[in-house]
Amino acid sequence: MPSLILLMIAGAFAYAWWNAGRAASERAIDVGRNACHAAGVQLLDQTVHAIGLRLRRRDDGRLGLERTFRFEYSHEGSDRNRGRMVFHGERLVAFTGPSRAVVETLQQID
Repeated sequence: MPSLILLMIAGAFAYAWWNAGRAASERAIDVGRNACHAAGVQLLDQTVHAIGLRLRRRDDGRLGLERTFRFEYSHEGSDRNRGRMVFHGERLVAFTGPSRAVVETLQQID
């Protein structure tokens, strides 16, 4: 009987771990999609890939998980560029990816 209870507790922890990872991945997809839309580029494969997971202290001093995701985007459809997002819990702490280039016209002074 005690082994059944331990097995159920282990199963609950495994489900919670999986569920938190899935929620973080969905959040990363939303952030990546919104960033690509704002920059006027295409999010390739419509997904992100988890590339890192580590323990890190939160602002309140408690340990939390930091998850790193990679995604790919294209400016013209013929190129592939990589972006990266780092989440600490549900908070986005680092982003490297598409940005709209701003071209300013230089004025010649006579």
